[in-house]
Amino acid sequence: MTLETKDDMMVDEGERKSNAKEDRHFVTALARGLEVLSSFRSGERLMGNNEIAEACGLPRSTATRLTYTLTKLGYLHYVPSAGKYRLGTATLALGSAMLSKLDVRQIARPLMQELADFSKTMVSLGVRDKLSMIYVENCRSHSALTLSLDVGSRIPIATTAMGRAYLAMCSESERREVLGSVRELDELAWPRIREGVDKGLAEFRDIGCCTSFGDWQRDVNAIAMAFSPGEGLPPMSINCGGPSFKLAPEFLLNEVRPRLVEMVRLLEARLGR
Repeated sequence: MTLETKDDMMVDEGERKSNAKEDRHFVTALARGLEVLSSFRSGERLMGNNEIAEACGLPRSTATRLTYTLTKLGYLHYVPSAGKYRLGTATLALGSAMLSKLDVRQIARPLMQELADFSKTMVSLGVRDKLSMIYVENCRSHSALTLSLDVGSRIPIATTAMGRAYLAMCSESERREVLGSVRELDELAWPRIREGVDKGLAEFRDIGCCTSFGDWQRDVNAIAMAFSPGEGLPPMSINCGGPSFKLAPEFLLNEVRPRLVEMVRLLEARLGR
């Protein structure tokens, strides 16, 4: 299953540069360094300076200076045999520190596992990053075939149930900004994408969750629900999905959806929401 999408790999470079010029507190060099680190997606274990420069929209000389600096600081590791870089242990420390402090994962995990075992699906907790949703927790059924996604995997925000649930929960201004960037990436696909997002917003109002039945990948069905974890954190989404030949839309909507809604309500209560 392909994890990387056009949504994942492309960044609205023009908008970022415009914002940087308007904001005197914006540190361009820092932003570029972080873009280099974020260019290492789940499927990109090794990347060279040319690939990094292309992914980040930077001159090769700038990418070379950034990778040198990040290597010196331990955020990248150079692999001589390949002539490329991989993420260093310093990035692992940052990610591990963030996840360990995300209490919602510990509270949600037993509830998610219970739902996964009932539904024979994969139940995932995700947060938004640009035009993607990133899995920060995963629970799989012990007795069924599920998706080959794990913590750290990215999925597009506009065509997945998890992403649509987030868009239904976030502020109107944020939703407008995200969808504007999605449209710029693919004008031809935009009418279909917009139709799916509008359908998700209506579903959220009517049945409390969003669906994606073959919209992201033809052989994947899923439903999702977003919630506010509190403590200043942005909305998060819980997704329940799997291969379409194992999960009929009717089963997800009639049998799984009520349990997903109840699970999220219980989670919010335990979080003090």
